[in-house]
Amino acid sequence: MTMHISFENKVALVTGASSGMGLATAKAFAEAGATVVLVDVREEAVRAEAEKLVAAGHKAIAIGCDVSDDAQVAAMVDQTVATFGRIDAAFNNAGVMAKVAETADSTLEEFDRVMDINLKGVWSCMKHELRHMLTQGSGAIVNCASTGAIMPTAGIPAYIASKHGVVGLTRTAAIEYAARGIRVNAVCPGAIDTQIARDVVAGDDKAFEALSNSAPIRRIGRPEEIAGAVLWLCSPYASYVIGHPLVVDGGLTVA
Repeated sequence: MTMHISFENKVALVTGASSGMGLATAKAFAEAGATVVLVDVREEAVRAEAEKLVAAGHKAIAIGCDVSDDAQVAAMVDQTVATFGRIDAAFNNAGVMAKVAETADSTLEEFDRVMDINLKGVWSCMKHELRHMLTQGSGAIVNCASTGAIMPTAGIPAYIASKHGVVGLTRTAAIEYAARGIRVNAVCPGAIDTQIARDVVAGDDKAFEALSNSAPIRRIGRPEEIAGAVLWLCSPYASYVIGHPLVVDGGLTVA
């Protein structure tokens, strides 16, 4: 059987959509026929990307939103539904990397910053998306976790904790709503060629090369490879997949 994933007549919402995995996923949804809502705190950047999609013949809008602010998230989701009538798929991808510091040297300010965006932001987005999906009786949500939710990395305790939390939220919501037509899953990217990955190595080319070769596949992942996983999880081909943290890491966590 040939697999063709189509999102014709569907509405997809993607946070953190101005670059990296979020932008790649928004583009993939658009190319699969979806109407796409691109969301990012960097409003000008995300509007420019939405305009490019529209110019290419796709249906897309951009909404500026800080996912750490529950009121902004509520307004963003309400605007999506007011404009298009529904939300069929959501990729809650917005996130930040923690500043490198061992646990004893980390600060409350940094811990709160990372948790507010990476964990509370996912909870907030999922909460408001679920409320609308319950009304329509269907929907698929994918939350962006990380291989950091499976294996620890020294020096970024808040980030690791936040991603463990994302998987916990995902699994809990998955069992709460599975019988009501809504599937909730997570994707756990390994080293992907994004600005966050480059920030981790602070522009050190040798360190980035080492990061790229850390997985058995001996290369860094592409944002489009995460997009493919997200679209599959949101598609009917994954209709029996519930509460699963799908690892996409070039074999890093099984090496």
